[in-house]
Amino acid sequence: MVRVGILGATGAVGQRLVQLLEPHPDFEIAALTASADSAGRTYREAAKWGLDVPIPDPVADITVVETDAEAIPDDVPLLFSSLPSSVGAAVEPGLAEAGYVVSSNSSNARMAEDVPLVIPEVNADHVGLIEVQRDGRGWDGALLKNPNCSTITMVPPLAALDAFGLERVTVSTLQAVSGAGYSGVTSMEILDNVLPHIGGEEEKMETESRKLLGEFDGAEVELHGAEVSASCNRVPTLDGHLENVWADTREAVTAEAAAEAMAAFPSADLPSSPAQLIETFEDPERPQPRLDRMLGDGMAVSAGGLQETAGGVQFNCLAHNTLRGAAGASVLNGELLLREGYL
Repeated sequence: MVRVGILGATGAVGQRLVQLLEPHPDFEIAALTASADSAGRTYREAAKWGLDVPIPDPVADITVVETDAEAIPDDVPLLFSSLPSSVGAAVEPGLAEAGYVVSSNSSNARMAEDVPLVIPEVNADHVGLIEVQRDGRGWDGALLKNPNCSTITMVPPLAALDAFGLERVTVSTLQAVSGAGYSGVTSMEILDNVLPHIGGEEEKMETESRKLLGEFDGAEVELHGAEVSASCNRVPTLDGHLENVWADTREAVTAEAAAEAMAAFPSADLPSSPAQLIETFEDPERPQPRLDRMLGDGMAVSAGGLQETAGGVQFNCLAHNTLRGAAGASVLNGELLLREGYL
C-alpha cells in the first residue's frame, strides 16, 4: 500500500477524494491538510461533510495539518491536491521540490509547458513530461494535473472523433452547481435561473482540450491544431455537466460511425477506470444528469443525440463533475503514476 495525503481535504473535492481513496486497493490515506483554521482538529471536527455517505471511520479521527511540507510526513510519497488555484500555485511547486509527487485537480499550471495534463485513457504517454520537468526544475518530486471538469467531459468523445481528423469544436455547457463548490453559487442566484457565464471556464476548455489531444514527442507537447470555442453556463442541477458539442472533421463522418468510434474508444487498465469509457445512447433524450451521471460508478462519459452536420457531427455528452471531472480524475492520475514507476 502506498501512503498518500490529501491537500485541501475539507472542501467538496477533498471530501470526494476521501470517499474514493479510503477503500482503494493500492492507496492508504495517511495525511490530511487544510487551512490553519482546521489544523489541529480531527477530520470529523474540521470537515463540514456534505456527501450522502458517512465519513469513513479510519479517516474521521486523523488530525488535520496545515498544507506545508514540514507538516506532512516524509513517508507519504503521493499527494492528491484539491486546493484553490491560488493556494496551489503557492504551495504545490514547493512540495514537488521537497520530493512529493502531486496529482492535482487545481487549475494552476495546467498549461505550463513542463507540467503533464493527463486523462489516462486519452493521453497517458504525456506523463513522460515529468522527466522534462525534473530535469529542468531540479525536482525530486513531480507535479501532474488533471483538466477542468467541463474539459474532461468532452475530450474523450473528441479523442474518438479525431480518427476522422478533428478540425473545429464548438461547445455550450450546462454545468452543475457542485462545480462551483459548496458556497460558490447561492440559492437566490441559481434557483429558477441559469447563469450564462462562468469566469475563466471558456478559456480552460479552449486551451486544455488542445493540450490533452496534442502530441508528446519526448520533449514537449505540441497542441492539437483544432479550433475550440466554448460557452459555459451554470444550471440548477446538483451533479453532472451536460454539454452540447459541434465537431467539424476533415473526413466525412456519419452519426453511426461517430457513435461506433466513441463506443469502441478504449478504457485504461487502472483500478478506477470504467470498463466502458464512453457509453453511447441512441435515445435522443439521453444522456441526462439525473439518470446517467453515475454510469461506471461516476467515472464513465456518456454521449447521445448524435446527428450529422454540414461539417461533421453534433452530440451531447455528460460526466459526473466531482467524480470523473475532479476527484476521480486525480485518483486515476495517481494510479497512472504508480503504474509507470514515478512514486
